[in-house]
Amino acid sequence: MPRKTLVRGLMLAVLAAGSVHTAPARAAEGMANAELMLPVPTVTIYPGDTIKESMLRMQAYPATYRARTAVIDASAAIAGRTARRMLLPGEPVPVNAVDDPRLVSRGAPTQMIFEENGLVITAVGAPLQNGGLGETIRVRNTDTNRVILGTVMADGRIRIGAQ
Repeated sequence: MPRKTLVRGLMLAVLAAGSVHTAPARAAEGMANAELMLPVPTVTIYPGDTIKESMLRMQAYPATYRARTAVIDASAAIAGRTARRMLLPGEPVPVNAVDDPRLVSRGAPTQMIFEENGLVITAVGAPLQNGGLGETIRVRNTDTNRVILGTVMADGRIRIGAQ
């Protein structure tokens, strides 16, 4: 019977704690009435789609919502990025649901460029990973099969060596 006694004691403690702390709970309810404006999609956005400003609108949520879930709170932080998973209309966008756009895809033949003192060397390489603007990625030179590091440029080429 000690187990039943322990359970009853815990239940009484929980009930007593709830009645003692009603004033802070009411204060928290007052703060919950404050609203937080979060960007939400107006249409279904599929993985790989680039998110445009016109696909978003602001929607009110309780101020405590952001503390419970990690969501993006500004439209500017979403627009121009790529969806990593499906985003549903009217639902806040989780932080890990968007990514910077890929300029280089793994395995797709990509031009590599090396420039130094007026010397320009170009070759074709196979990226070993996806990459966005300014990211350093590994690339396999298709002529020599050597793996080298390069930086993704805005035009989708990979710069090899020093700037």
